[in-house]
Amino acid sequence: MWTCEVVVGAELDIEEVAELYRASTLADRRPVGDRERFAAMLRGANLVVVARSEGRLIGIARSVTDHVYATYLSDLAVDQAFQRRGVGRDLIRATKEAAPQANIILLAAPAAVGYYPHIGFTRHDSAWVM
Repeated sequence: MWTCEVVVGAELDIEEVAELYRASTLADRRPVGDRERFAAMLRGANLVVVARSEGRLIGIARSVTDHVYATYLSDLAVDQAFQRRGVGRDLIRATKEAAPQANIILLAAPAAVGYYPHIGFTRHDSAWVM
């Protein structure tokens, strides 16, 4: 079992979060080796939800939001040992509860493209990245 809670990203232990990103494979696409940049990512997110099981960090949803229109879910990471159990779904639910009026927007990792429609997201074909 696990619990989800909203936390202040800047107060998280950077090494604990980096280890989670490695355990989830998200580290392959994020600058966890650049400690200063990675710490700035955590500080800059204004909505961070973590999942813990027996005190161990097993998941994180890191977002930027205005709380009323848009929440950009920039990172959703779940330790591979806890995937396919509902942790990601719970992290997204807690993110939505923290900003209930806002739409959640995200860019899916290639391996996760099939996951998001399964939990209620719809594909948007006019997103752009620069």
